[in-house]
Amino acid sequence: MTRIGLIERKTGETEIKVSLALDGSGAGERDTGVGFFDHMLDLLARHGHLDLGVEARGDLETGAHHTVEDVGICIGQALDEALGDR
Repeated sequence: MTRIGLIERKTGETEIKVSLALDGSGAGERDTGVGFFDHMLDLLARHGHLDLGVEARGDLETGAHHTVEDVGICIGQALDEALGDR
């Protein structure tokens, strides 16, 4: 059983794609345009043994809050999808 979640979200402020595999090794690319956030996502993937891919484009000229919020929503949805029925 592969435990994978794939989520895409597009709003007026952001466009996000997330892939999450629970039984991973920390692999994946994280590119949100927010360096420190990318670093934190790298740590989450590595120490959680998750394969995590994040591609995000947002209205960073107004700040990172929309991007960070929407990536968090997408990771939560991908986790829910990966866990399946429970």
